[in-house]
Amino acid sequence: MADPGKSTGGNGKGADPAAEQAEVAGFGYERARDELVNVVKILEQGGLDLDESLALWERGEALANRCEEHLAGARKRVEDALHRTDLEERQ
Repeated sequence: MADPGKSTGGNGKGADPAAEQAEVAGFGYERARDELVNVVKILEQGGLDLDESLALWERGEALANRCEEHLAGARKRVEDALHRTDLEERQ
């Protein structure tokens, strides 16, 4: 069975949630996405005790939120660029 901390790059069982949130907050989209994929794989395999599963689930939630932040930022940049283009075409 894979160790959740080693597979995801996190601290695993007993990790400090605030420290883990700060760590994930610095991740780029690709790293957060890749680690989220690993978290899902490990959770799907099963075999973890409840505390390990909950810690891994929480990390997955943090990683998913980080991905959403990046996607929202990208969406805003595209919308802003389209808006600027539209304004330039009207002039």
